[in-house]
Parts: sequence; C-alpha cells; structure tokens
Amino acid sequence: MPATASRAVLRQSQFLTRRTAVRHASSSSEAASKASEKASSAASKASQGLSRVSSSAGPALSNAAQGLGGALKKVGGRTGKVISFVESMIPPTLYYSRVGLELGKLVFRGQNMTPPNVATFQSYFQHLLNAARNPSSSPLSSQNILNRIRSANAKEIALAGVTAAEVLGFFTVGEIIGRLNIVGYRGEVAHGEHH
Repeated sequence: MPATASRAVLRQSQFLTRRTAVRHASSSSEAASKASEKASSAASKASQGLSRVSSSAGPALSNAAQGLGGALKKVGGRTGKVISFVESMIPPTLYYSRVGLELGKLVFRGQNMTPPNVATFQSYFQHLLNAARNPSSSPLSSQNILNRIRSANAKEIALAGVTAAEVLGFFTVGEIIGRLNIVGYRGEVAHGEHH
C-alpha cells in the first residue's frame, strides 16, 4: 500500500506541477499579449501625435510664408516692383518647367534615347577644366584663333562667310517677324515737338 500511496502522491504532485506550469504559461502568454497590446497602443498614439504635429506644422509653415509674402508686398518703389514681378513669374515658370520635363521624357522614350554615361561627361568636361586651368593653351585663346585664321584656306574662309550670312539672314527675318514691319520699330509718333 505504501507504494500505491506514493504513486498517488507522485501523480498528484505531477498534476499540480502541470497545472502550475499551465497557469504560468497562460499568465505569461497573457502578459505577452498585454505587452503587445500596450506596444501597439503606444505606436498608434505616437503615430497620432506625429500626424497632429505634421498637420499643425503645415499651416504654420504656410502662415509663415504668407507673412513673409505679405511683408515683401509692402515694400515699395523699384524693389517692390521687382518683387511683384518675380512673384508673378513663379507660377508660369513652374508650369512650363514641368511641361518641358514631361515633353523631354516623351522625346527620350519615343526616340529610344539614353543619357550619356559618366565617362562621356568626364571626357567632354576635361577639356573645359584644362582650358580654365591654363587659358593660354585653350583653343579659344586669342593667339590660337589668330593662328587658325592665318592658316585657313579658301574653302574654310568661304564656309565661315556662308555661315555668317546665314546667321545674319535668320536674325533679320526674326526681327522683321517680331516687328511685323520690314523697316523700323513702331513707336510714338513725333508731333514736331522735341524734348
């Protein structure tokens, strides 16, 4: 009988141990779930606080910009005119820069163009850097230009003359179109009075 009693006591102690372990496991899982709930609550409160700060910062920055704009509009004279002119030019400039960017994207895609790589940029700009560092060796120095003119043959001189005539012709046609008149600009009619 003592063996069966010890077995019963052993079973009862094992049962109590399991029950205690289950209780501890459930309490630890409850604690873990409570901790995760608290963490998610803290994260949501933090994101709400951040959204409140960002929503209040937007109007504050806007108000500061409007205040600065209002102060600049109060400036008079030539400076005020320049400021108002610059302010009036900002929206069309932004619009046309966006239009130009989108048009450039369409052209690049339509022509299957790719921008040049870094090595190409370096090779082209290396000449400019060398010219800036040592202007006397630049192909645009006055001595080099004079030497090229002196050593030019008849074909090169004729090509330069034709190019100059084309540039002058296009400039003249542009002036005529801009004036909408062949001779002179439209201006005030003089009434015989000279000031």
